Amino acid sequence: MNETNILLKSIKDFLTPKMLLLSLIPLIVTTILLYILFFTAADFGINSLQEIAEASQNGGEVIIDENAPFYFVWATYLIVFLFKYSFTSYIAGFLLYTVGTIIVLKISVILTIVVIGFLTPTILNIIHKKHYSDLTLRGYGTFFYSLWVLFKSSFLMILLFILFIPLYFIPFLNVIAFSLPFYYFFHKLLNYDVSSTILSQKEFQVIYKEEAGKVRLRTLSLYIISTIPFITLFTAVFYIIYLGHGYFQKLEKMNQID
Repeated sequence: MNETNILLKSIKDFLTPKMLLLSLIPLIVTTILLYILFFTAADFGINSLQEIAEASQNGGEVIIDENAPFYFVWATYLIVFLFKYSFTSYIAGFLLYTVGTIIVLKISVILTIVVIGFLTPTILNIIHKKHYSDLTLRGYGTFFYSLWVLFKSSFLMILLFILFIPLYFIPFLNVIAFSLPFYYFFHKLLNYDVSSTILSQKEFQVIYKEEAGKVRLRTLSLYIISTIPFITLFTAVFYIIYLGHGYFQKLEKMNQID
């Protein structure tokens, strides 16, 4: 089955009442988590920083508690400097709003991918019974290994962000540099969730060796879709279905050869 047929089959499966109902879970859970993160951030001083910025811009005295956490002190000094002049104030406001929006969008994608991992076995079992009931699932994933993959992927994503800092100041290249760590996390978790539910460790090694390029192309396409604001909240179930069909099809062909 070619890629177009897999895509059409995945869309058809996604647009069923059961899958659409499952799609509500990442939407609801991620929205709740985003609200919690927002109010937590507010508690750590967003309102205070806003008051400091306004005082600085109006020429008022700014008092900084030196006993506050170091990141709050340095953020305060930076905001005082940037908001002291109207020109830098405008630029800082624009950058804070833009970067803040991007970060919120990316965090929503990360949270959704983590949440959908808990639903992956349910989604793939439905696809398995509907289309591939003759295949035997030998999933190699375990709870603790899944936690390890999550921790490792998160750590490497953060490390990539740090390593790419010099590239963030280069136009056009900064867009790629900022996206690569997120794509790495996106690819690793989605690919692990799907493959570890369907395949044994040996089957995965054989198939991924042959299909690595196709799998990366699929996850890259899905990542590009996820850059549309908040669309991943609604389409994460489709990501699992699409990647699942790819692995199921390859496993079916491998069994036929054997």
